[in-house]
Amino acid sequence: MQIRFSPSMRSITISSSNGFLDLMKVKVAARHFSYRTLFHTILILAFLLPFVFILTAVVTLEGVNKCSSLDCLGRRLGPKFLGRGGDGSEKLVKDIYKLIEQVNSEEISAGLKLPESFSEFLSDMKNSQDDAKTFATRLKATMESMDRELKRSKLAEQLHKHYAATSIPKGLHCLSLRLADEYSSNAQARKQLPPPELLPLLADNAYHHFVVATDNILAASVVVNSVVASSLNPERVVFHVITDKKTYPGMHSWFALNTLPFAIVEVRGVHQFGWLTRENVPVLEAIENHNGVRNHYHGNHIVGADDTDTPRVFASKLQARSPKYISLLNHLRIYLAELFPNLNKVVFLDDDVVVQHDLSPLWEIDLSGKVNGAVLTCKGEDSWVMGKRFRTYFNFSHPLIANKLDPDECAWAYGMNIFDLNAWRKTNIRETYHFWVKENLKSNLTLWKLGTLPPALIAFRGHVHPIESSWHLLGLGYQEKTDLDSVKTAAVIHYNGQCKPWLEIGYKHLQPFWTRHVNYSNEFIRNCHILEPSITLR
Repeated sequence: MQIRFSPSMRSITISSSNGFLDLMKVKVAARHFSYRTLFHTILILAFLLPFVFILTAVVTLEGVNKCSSLDCLGRRLGPKFLGRGGDGSEKLVKDIYKLIEQVNSEEISAGLKLPESFSEFLSDMKNSQDDAKTFATRLKATMESMDRELKRSKLAEQLHKHYAATSIPKGLHCLSLRLADEYSSNAQARKQLPPPELLPLLADNAYHHFVVATDNILAASVVVNSVVASSLNPERVVFHVITDKKTYPGMHSWFALNTLPFAIVEVRGVHQFGWLTRENVPVLEAIENHNGVRNHYHGNHIVGADDTDTPRVFASKLQARSPKYISLLNHLRIYLAELFPNLNKVVFLDDDVVVQHDLSPLWEIDLSGKVNGAVLTCKGEDSWVMGKRFRTYFNFSHPLIANKLDPDECAWAYGMNIFDLNAWRKTNIRETYHFWVKENLKSNLTLWKLGTLPPALIAFRGHVHPIESSWHLLGLGYQEKTDLDSVKTAAVIHYNGQCKPWLEIGYKHLQPFWTRHVNYSNEFIRNCHILEPSITLR
C-alpha cells in the first residue's frame, strides 16, 4: 500500500498493491489560522521565553554537564521546564533560594573589588567564569554597595534641602529691605493700620478675626489675600498680623501700600504688645539663653545622625532643628488669650497656608466647651502625613514621658485652628506649656525634639475638639505625592515641611495653588526679581 500527500496538503491518495483497492482519495479541510490564534501563540511565547532564558543562565552558571549546542540544551532544559523528568523545576528553584540564603548570611570580604556599573559587572562575570556561589556573592556585594551610595545621596539631598529651607531667598530679603526703606521715606507707607475710624472693629466680636504671626512678608500677603478672596463676606474679615521688630517696618509698608477692599488689616510688632515681657514669658528667655538649645538649632546638623536612619527619619530630625522653633513668633500662639483680651474666638493661621474656601462656618462650630478646634492627624489614607500619634513626637524611653503620656494617643495639627479664647482663659494651658518646656530643657532636650507642637499636645490635652479633616490638608511641604483632587477640595492647604512654595525646592506641581495669590505685577516684587513660575493651574 502506498500513501501520498498532495503538495497543497488538501488530499491524501491511498493505492493498493493487490488491485482490490486501486485508488482512494481523502480530502482534508483547508488550514486557516485566525489572528486570535496567532496573538495567543505570541502571548504564550512571550510568557515562556523569559523562563527559558533564566533556566539557561542558571544551567550555564552551574558549570555542570556543559552543553555546546542548542540541541543539548533543549534536552536538558525541556524536561525541567515542563515539570517532567530530571530533578524537576521546583528543586531547581529551591536550590537557587538555598544558595541566595547561604550567601546572604555570609560576610562580604572588605577587600572585594566591586564594579561601578551594571555593564562592568556583566563584563567581569563573563571574563571570570566564576561558579554560581561566587556570582551570587559578587551580586550581593554590588547591590549592597549601590544601596549605600543611594542612601548617602538621599541623605545629602535632605541636608541640602534643610539648608535651603532655613535660608532666606535673595528675593524675599530684597523685598523686606526695600519695603523697610519705603517705610522711612514714604509717609503713605507709615499710615495708620487700620484707619482711626475702624479701630473699634479690632475688638468687635461680630467680625471674624484671623491671626497670623510671621516675619515673611510675601507669605503673610498670600495668607491674607487667600482669606479675603475665599470669603463670602470679606467685609467681616479682620486680620491681626504680628511680626518681629526687625520686620515690622517692611510688613507695615506692604499692607499700607497694598490695601485690600473691605477687609481690615492690623499690623503689630511683638515689641508693641505690653503684655509680652520677660516676666510673663520667662521660658522663652530660658530657651534663647540655653547652650544646649543653641547648639541643637545652630550647631553641626550632622552630629547625632544615625547611620541606620532612613531619608524620611533624617529629614524629620533636620526639620526639628530649624531655628524657627526658638523664635518668639513660633511660640506666640500659646499667648493668644492674653494678647487679645477682648476677643471671644479667633482663627490662627500659619504663614505657609493657603485658604481656598470660606472659613466663616468655623465660628459656628460648637466646640462643646473645648478650647482648640483642630484636625486630628492619626487617621487618613496617607499614613506618612496622617499617621501621627504621640509616639511620633515624644521619647517614650524617658520615664517622665512614659509615666504621663499614652503613645497611642492621637495627635492634632497646628496651622489652622479655631480657638475659643473665653474657654481658654478658664484653663491653665499656658502654665502647663511652660512647665513642660522647662522640663525638656532640664532633660537636655531628651523629652522631644520637634518644635512647639509637642508641648502644645500636652498643654491642650482634654481641650481639643476634632473638626472635619477637609478643613485642613497637611503635608504639601514634604509629601510630593499629595493627591491633587484632595488639594483642590480642601478648605485650607498647608505647606508644612521643608519644601515651601516660595523656595526653589518647592514642589512645582503644588506651587501654583500658592503663587496664584501673589501679585507678580507689584513694583516691589518685580524690582526684587521674584519671578512668576511657568507652571500654572489647570
